[in-house]
Amino acid sequence: MDASKVAAVPRFLYGTAWKEEDTRRCVVAAIEAGFRGIDTANQRVHYHEVAVGEALADLYGRGVVSRQDLFLQTKFTPRGGQDHRLPYDEAAPLKQQVAQSFSSSLGHLGTDFVDSYVLHGPTNPARLSTADWDIWRAIEELHRAGQTRYVGVSNVNLDQLRALCEGADVRPHFVQNRCFARRRWDADIRALCRDYGITYQAFSLLTANGEIARNPAFAQIVKRSGMTPPQVVFSFALALGMLPLTGTTKEAHMRDDLACTGEELDPDDLDALETIATPSVGL
Repeated sequence: MDASKVAAVPRFLYGTAWKEEDTRRCVVAAIEAGFRGIDTANQRVHYHEVAVGEALADLYGRGVVSRQDLFLQTKFTPRGGQDHRLPYDEAAPLKQQVAQSFSSSLGHLGTDFVDSYVLHGPTNPARLSTADWDIWRAIEELHRAGQTRYVGVSNVNLDQLRALCEGADVRPHFVQNRCFARRRWDADIRALCRDYGITYQAFSLLTANGEIARNPAFAQIVKRSGMTPPQVVFSFALALGMLPLTGTTKEAHMRDDLACTGEELDPDDLDALETIATPSVGL
């Protein structure tokens, strides 16, 4: 892989989960709106990776973008997160399952490498299991072979992430978590990410935090900033060093979301937003 011919890590990712038969249209619209980072997974329960690849083929064919313009991220999903539509042989060793799923993703996306390959979530909700380490070692091999530029982990807790950072030969470059305002936007995990130079990817910033939209202080920030409510949330995330994901299906919202990358919030408003949904904390 020639580093001079690949896309830089973008400031914003377009997430393709939960789109089903609308996936192809949404991916085309997102890239035409200006997104250059696409997040997907080889997990048919919540993603339609084949349709992502169809959208990319359409865009390449029309000359809208080329492969080197895009940052493509996909995931290996263990058996517990899959239904019957498995991208690997359930009876195969985990290392082989990772290889099979990865090869399947390359075929779906029409590429010979991905920019980021992510463990979709540990198999044990509390700690890293032997299976998780087997999966991670297989992902490390893909990285060493140059088949993925970066590696990452999603849906991870603090103890799991610390153990992974301490025990991995290739530490994660990305952590992708659902980001809750009531948990101070995953503050503990973001702090550990900073310690290890990991980029924190935040998903469900809007859908997981509906309560802040009803907060009078948030309404005041929206009014002062002149931004839309989603733009305030995304601008806040960017200011904290997060790499946000958006999954909007509306083209106007795609353009609005991208527009916030050049906007800055007042420092006092940033401070207020950090604790806006924390219990017993006033504004």
